[in-house]
Amino acid sequence: MSLKVRQGATRDGSPGAASRPPRGLLVTGAAEVATLAGGLRRGGAQDEPAIAPPGTAVACLHGRIVAVAVEAEAREALAAALAEIGAAPDACDVIDATGGTVTPGLVDPHTHLLFAGSREGEVVLRQRGASYLEILAAGGGILATVAATRAASDAQLLARGRRWLDEMLRHGATTVEAKSGYGLDTPTELRLLAIAGRLATEGPVDVIPTYLGAHAVPAEVRAAHPDATAAAEAYVRAVIHDQLPAVAAQGLARSVDVFCEAGVFSPDQARRILQAARERGLEIRLHADELAPSGAAELAAELGALSADHLGCPSPAGIAALAAAAAASARPVVAVLLPTVPWFLGLELREPARDLIQAGVPVAIGTDFNPGTSPVPSLPLAMSVAMLRLGLTPSEVLVATTVNAAAALGLGDRGTLEAGRRADLVVWDVPTHAQLPYWAGADLVRVVLAGGKLVVAGGRAVPARGWAIEGRATR
Repeated sequence: MSLKVRQGATRDGSPGAASRPPRGLLVTGAAEVATLAGGLRRGGAQDEPAIAPPGTAVACLHGRIVAVAVEAEAREALAAALAEIGAAPDACDVIDATGGTVTPGLVDPHTHLLFAGSREGEVVLRQRGASYLEILAAGGGILATVAATRAASDAQLLARGRRWLDEMLRHGATTVEAKSGYGLDTPTELRLLAIAGRLATEGPVDVIPTYLGAHAVPAEVRAAHPDATAAAEAYVRAVIHDQLPAVAAQGLARSVDVFCEAGVFSPDQARRILQAARERGLEIRLHADELAPSGAAELAAELGALSADHLGCPSPAGIAALAAAAAASARPVVAVLLPTVPWFLGLELREPARDLIQAGVPVAIGTDFNPGTSPVPSLPLAMSVAMLRLGLTPSEVLVATTVNAAAALGLGDRGTLEAGRRADLVVWDVPTHAQLPYWAGADLVRVVLAGGKLVVAGGRAVPARGWAIEGRATR
């Protein structure tokens, strides 16, 4: 595949790019096209990635998929779409996917993208026997990152966010959820959401901001109260009465998350925060039962949350509640599993992925990218860990990182290759999707389209500023 690039314009819709007539994109020649068509999967359907017939091509225009069909039909559909907007019917660039696999762009439904500092020292503490909650209680963990993040400038946080988004993009992620939660006060939480919103505007990765003010009780609140229970209650009141109104007024966060876990926030506290969020028109989700059963899975089912995340230790009643909610709803709670967390922490704990799937609960996979418990920006690596530790098949893993992950974020316009969907797709340098988690840690991305724009070519990011694709990705 060859690419011609010219200087003096941008690929993000600036005047230089807008001055050129629109062109279509046609992806052809793939050994396999996994469309994921058909929407959210649960139960046995989670093992069905919808493989298109041989010779299928994908046609894109104006950031949307025009057709997924045999090449001749896809070319006809693209020519007709170009003619409708007054463009030449042959104004089309061809991406040669020969020998590769085409899938939707990956969706990472759970990250803590924006933070300052790092916590490599905690690895040694854990090796010496300290637990996650012991490190947190001693002022480390989340609280250490909060202190570093509060001290960082907007420019520093923005630069780090761009750096890690570029890394995620090169591993095939075109949509990334980004939580706040390393501020734990109104000004810093708003600042983190504003930076996430700016990154979303910049692109090419679509960043989905989530407010996670209830991530931990900040140090200053702990110091001002006689015990942990009083401190948590005081902070919950601050989240509901101070932070939430400001977040809703800012209008950037799409949803609200709460870390519901023993030693952090109780199910009752989480319920109050999430109900207040819903009253302000925000979607809700939960960090649920990560380290021990807490009743959070049951709460997610009761409230009809978009997702219940982690689920390292849900109780049988929690799984049953999620299953009952899935059976009763066209928009069930998605179980977002984060298998790189116990893997990185060196825990034997394994999320009950097979139990959830057999119970009819839709499963998604995310990285939980963060500086303490999962410094993993590669969603394909999380896919490999999910296959090896949780027993998911390659098809189940692909479903979990595309269409089901999109559903966990409430996004119905992506995660599949179907006409009308966002033109987010990846060409992988393997002949079948079954090899994506098999080659653990390998750089398999050949091409990425995000919103119909070529943003990774030959495994490298297309320069983001001052350049534009002029024309050809030719065979």
